[in-house]
Amino acid sequence: MSIDRENFIEDISRQFQIYGEILHAEPCKIGHINETFAATYAQGGTRVRYIHQKINQNVFKDPESLMDNVTRVTSHIRSKLAKRGERDVTRKALTLVPARDGRPFHRNGDGDYWRTFFFVEGAQTYEAVQTTAQAFQAGYAFGNFQSLLVDLPGERLVETIPGFHNTRKRFAHFQRAVGEDHCNRAQSATREIEFALRHEGIVDVLLKALASGQIPERITHNDTKFNNVMLDNESGSQICVLDLDTVMPGVVLYDFGDMVRTTTSSTLEDERDLTRIQMQMPMFESLSRGYLEAAGNFLTPAEKALLAFSGKLITFTIGLRFLTDYLAGDKYFRVHRPGHNLDRCRTQFKLMESIEQQEEAMKNLIDRI
Repeated sequence: MSIDRENFIEDISRQFQIYGEILHAEPCKIGHINETFAATYAQGGTRVRYIHQKINQNVFKDPESLMDNVTRVTSHIRSKLAKRGERDVTRKALTLVPARDGRPFHRNGDGDYWRTFFFVEGAQTYEAVQTTAQAFQAGYAFGNFQSLLVDLPGERLVETIPGFHNTRKRFAHFQRAVGEDHCNRAQSATREIEFALRHEGIVDVLLKALASGQIPERITHNDTKFNNVMLDNESGSQICVLDLDTVMPGVVLYDFGDMVRTTTSSTLEDERDLTRIQMQMPMFESLSRGYLEAAGNFLTPAEKALLAFSGKLITFTIGLRFLTDYLAGDKYFRVHRPGHNLDRCRTQFKLMESIEQQEEAMKNLIDRI
């Protein structure tokens, strides 16, 4: 990192209630949206680390409401953990460091919003699930996160990205991209377009269930990738959940569905060899057991009945988004080769087919847990 950048981070650090001397800072790969740095400080002869993060205002249009969400959620989780008599609470829930003026963020002269968290030591994240034990921990982590927030008091949280999981809106964007075909790519994606159109019938299932009151609105994470769970270096147990910017009102099924999508297949998201893509039932079973151990105490029968379906829907939705972006000229997702988004779409649709073929067995397994 350049000296100018280090000086800039040092200046940012002075805006927060951190005592001691900053020794150095370095870019930290946490998520793909916000600019993040890990900074080390000398405090009374001990080295202590913090996370400094700039909020991406291109994605999150209302940073102050977002930070109000994060403050309420993390405070509530810490309070409940403390009442349970849990130890290491600052490792089990992200902890914000207030700015000098007492707010949970600092806004600098450029209009950028910065925030600071305690660094969670002795734990790490993984890009992909390697064992069924890890799948169990991922399911438990997000189920526990939802459970802790069931009784969050106060007014409804702000939707930091409105319509984030609205599959009907995503399908409408896809249809428009096909109709406009600005980049003349529809011909190269004929099979994928036909696949998407054939599955329009699943698009509204959860939306209708929510609108009719069959399933409730809850506070959900909305980005339940495996790399948003920190696992303890020694025990391998889940410690806490990261990346809280999309925590907002939602449906637990979207969270579980994205867990299924990202933890039950061993391939990368852009795997070209489609014969390697399969929903692995042992991973699904471990994930489901972990999730239901933590969340089973509050889920309604209707929510539980739709868990297996949710994996199919979210996988379809993400594939649809990749296909839409491919047709529109790769405007949203970063690509590294020609046809990259089409490859990603094919991977998701193949995984969805595998889920569809095993959906009844998945449902029966959940019913038995």
